Amino acid sequence: MPNNVVDISATLLEVSRGDENAFRDLFRQYADHLYAYIWQLTKSRELAEEVVQDIFLQIWISREALAGVRNFRNYLFVIARNHALNAIKKMMRERKRAMEWELARGEADTPVSPEPDLDIVEEAIRQLPSQQQKAWLLSRRQGKKYHEIAREMQLSRETVKKYIQYATQSIVRYVTSRITTLLTICILHSL
Repeated sequence: MPNNVVDISATLLEVSRGDENAFRDLFRQYADHLYAYIWQLTKSRELAEEVVQDIFLQIWISREALAGVRNFRNYLFVIARNHALNAIKKMMRERKRAMEWELARGEADTPVSPEPDLDIVEEAIRQLPSQQQKAWLLSRRQGKKYHEIAREMQLSRETVKKYIQYATQSIVRYVTSRITTLLTICILHSL
């Protein structure tokens, strides 16, 4: 493992300096693992492919920051989680617009919910256990660091980290489940 750490640090440094071959190596080394992770969150092949491409595009654009990254795998998977959540939100917004368009054209049999689909995310947050919910909100909505949340909640930093990881996984599962249900209903109504 130490050799791998040295190799990845050297690769990150090369990428940060604009070395396209090093970037290709980085992509080859992590793209499949990242795809599997995103697919697990979204259950969509197309969305997983799009998110992986977006992530590596973002990494290339902000490559100068890679020189300071100490744990690339964690760095990568935090970016991946955030991109997956954003992609799911985007998909919900697009679905809502499509249904509104169909309704406006008189093609939809079911009315569009007056509340935006992004409320599904809020529902998911409300479903979390109280400690996970509090830690997640402090991190994602207030931008606090793990050690700040740990101090405020009187927990260890590792416990806060786990709460936020579990909360994020629960939110993604809940949202994905709801989207699948809503899409199934839409398909059944269109038959």
